Amino acid sequence: MIPGPQNAITDISGLRVGNAQDDALKSGVTVLTADAPFTASVSVMGGAPGTRETDLLAPDKSVAQIDALVLSGGSAYGLDACSGVVAGLRAQGRGFRVGEAIIPLVPGAIIFDLLSGGDKGWTDTPYPALGRAAFDAATDHTDIGTVGAGTGAMTAMMKGGLGTASLRLDTGATVAALVVANPMGSVTTPGDRHFWAAPFEIDGEFGGLGPDPASGLGRSMDNRKLTAMLERANTTIAIVATDATLDKAQCQRVAIAAHDGIGRACVPAHSPGDGDLVFAVSTRAMALTAPTDLGLIGHAAALCLTRAIARGVHAATPAPNDLLPTWGQLNADT
Repeated sequence: MIPGPQNAITDISGLRVGNAQDDALKSGVTVLTADAPFTASVSVMGGAPGTRETDLLAPDKSVAQIDALVLSGGSAYGLDACSGVVAGLRAQGRGFRVGEAIIPLVPGAIIFDLLSGGDKGWTDTPYPALGRAAFDAATDHTDIGTVGAGTGAMTAMMKGGLGTASLRLDTGATVAALVVANPMGSVTTPGDRHFWAAPFEIDGEFGGLGPDPASGLGRSMDNRKLTAMLERANTTIAIVATDATLDKAQCQRVAIAAHDGIGRACVPAHSPGDGDLVFAVSTRAMALTAPTDLGLIGHAAALCLTRAIARGVHAATPAPNDLLPTWGQLNADT
């Protein structure tokens, strides 16, 4: 397994990612859409999720495909970003048709970044407009770091961010992840230099420093984030995707498997205050070739998600009024 040309979720043909952010707000929106409706499901393992229309993605529900997925800052306010994406899809005549009616289907999930240091004193929520702007900006390229829904993200010890990674499998399928890293837990070992995800790094994609030989096995619970804001201000939300043909039940199995990637990169993970959630997407471009393919895709999705978390944090950039330093600032002399 090797990364795709971009090492990004847009290595999967037909998928597009758009970002919009407000730097004064210190928040933003990331949208995944595609050239055509796609199959998706979801797995939620955090204790404090914030979601919209995720019930549609259960394998027993009648809707077979959706039009876009939204990852947003703004906590409950950010769920309104989906409305902006719905408006953009409707303007293009895209959505589920019932007679003459068009209903764009846009599930979403949010992180808590209301205490990220930005100006949250709005009168009318900015998230529908940010959602529409992110949808309109969607391209076949994926930016990472302090962009989109990763703009106000923080980890335990440093700024978080938006990350992505991909893998090409021997079967010919591509698997990839897109993630907003905003966990209660730390993504680096004590000392702020080595990533927990280091054993899964490929070609120095987040610094090439390797594993920490004195990591302490997660026994340290130091947390700058908890001293800066509320304990419940957490969540890692992600999308994993493949061009292999999966139905909704198989997508759900991949989403469940991909949660291993959060556990490998964030210590601790899936806590009562985290809203950890993974969407899984299939563009159904190529057939599965063997009964073992589904397990391999789930494994690759977890690997991509681990790497994407570290890449997003590694790529974060400083901005005025930040509450936490970036990885780059903490390691400027190393």
